Amino acid sequence: MANPVSKTPPFAPFEWMIAWRYLRARRAEGGVSVMTWISLIGITLAVFALIATLAVRSGFRAEFVDTILGANAHVTVYNMAAVDDNGVTQTGIADYAEMAARVARVPGVTHVAPLVRGQVMANKGQANAGIEVYGIDGADLAKLPRIANPETAEGDLANFDQGIAIGSGVAQALRVGVGDKIKLISPNGVKTAFGTSPRVNAYDVVYVFSAGRYDIDRTRAYLPLAEAQSFFNREGVADELEVMVENPDSVDALTMPLLAAAGDRGMIWTWRDASGSFLNALDIEDRVMFVILSILVLIAAMNIVSGLIMLVKNKGRDIGILRTMGLSEGSVLRVFFICGAFTGIIGTVMGVVLGSLFALYVDQIFGVVNWLSGGTAWDASIRGIYFLPAKLQLGDVMSAVGLSLGLSFVVTIFPARRAARMNPVEALRYE
Repeated sequence: MANPVSKTPPFAPFEWMIAWRYLRARRAEGGVSVMTWISLIGITLAVFALIATLAVRSGFRAEFVDTILGANAHVTVYNMAAVDDNGVTQTGIADYAEMAARVARVPGVTHVAPLVRGQVMANKGQANAGIEVYGIDGADLAKLPRIANPETAEGDLANFDQGIAIGSGVAQALRVGVGDKIKLISPNGVKTAFGTSPRVNAYDVVYVFSAGRYDIDRTRAYLPLAEAQSFFNREGVADELEVMVENPDSVDALTMPLLAAAGDRGMIWTWRDASGSFLNALDIEDRVMFVILSILVLIAAMNIVSGLIMLVKNKGRDIGILRTMGLSEGSVLRVFFICGAFTGIIGTVMGVVLGSLFALYVDQIFGVVNWLSGGTAWDASIRGIYFLPAKLQLGDVMSAVGLSLGLSFVVTIFPARRAARMNPVEALRYE
């Protein structure tokens, strides 16, 4: 009794061999068409654009959040306004030392610092700038990573008690540096019989910092806490407490414990409250950009269909011969599926390589673009940060790869099925 014929295993070696011969055949021999090359280039560029966009998006968000957390309080604790017995509205924290001790005992809090804040006019010669002054202890100022970074700062923070620390944007506006003297002018000065006279004090610039954010560097300065209390008429009082937490992303979970520690008049304002709307806008923009670029990948993948249909048409005689030799519909389908899928795989790999290189060398690439544009390619006053960041993440790369390969494989099935269902008699009728 004859043994039954065994079925051909899927994606057998001869199927790969036939597909490879079709792919490397010249166009005159009925091989890969120009449309296939166009689809290969299209998928490469689409995947490159998707990975580059995701990397820039991740880098911009990470840099923006880092500048927030590195130069500002994670949580601000303050008192709600209250009217004292003399009818004067009080907003300051008179017992800020005791409140700071209570807040510091909350699990998850790493640091608490009292602050005094006020807006003044800074002057040097004919140059003026409106700035916001933060009164803080030198030891507390050293806990702010973006402010106390020696790589981006000038001067010595150890001399903070002897003068004032200003942002690089303020220094540029006033045309001053470490060792120069600037004046601070406050309209809320000394009260006299003729009204309130402005208060003017001169301070030595002992430290110039760069927090990485244009709005911070352009408007912020730091004074020693005691000096700021005297300058703004807040002796023995702090305006707020600057609270740093162990996990800023989970700051919402500390809301109730911090309110309990702050007391009956205590209020809090987290970094998410201050920048949440902007981060939400970034999230929406990210989703929209991913959808738009996904459509570009789909359009590029659809070109595979055109190229594969032309290949099937050119190889109609071969399909008829293979079918009469006993090749099953499934084998024919897999042969042409390999042809189309291979185009998607090669395009995806090339796109990943180009996108990854862009993310890794974005500084050099942007430097060339900035040089060609005369230094106007990036305006920090509009974008907030000083450079184009990019952060290559495995999840973003895998999303782009999965999307590209998935679309490439799906669109390849339809022309491959058409080839598999081709009638060998019809294919060989006119041969």
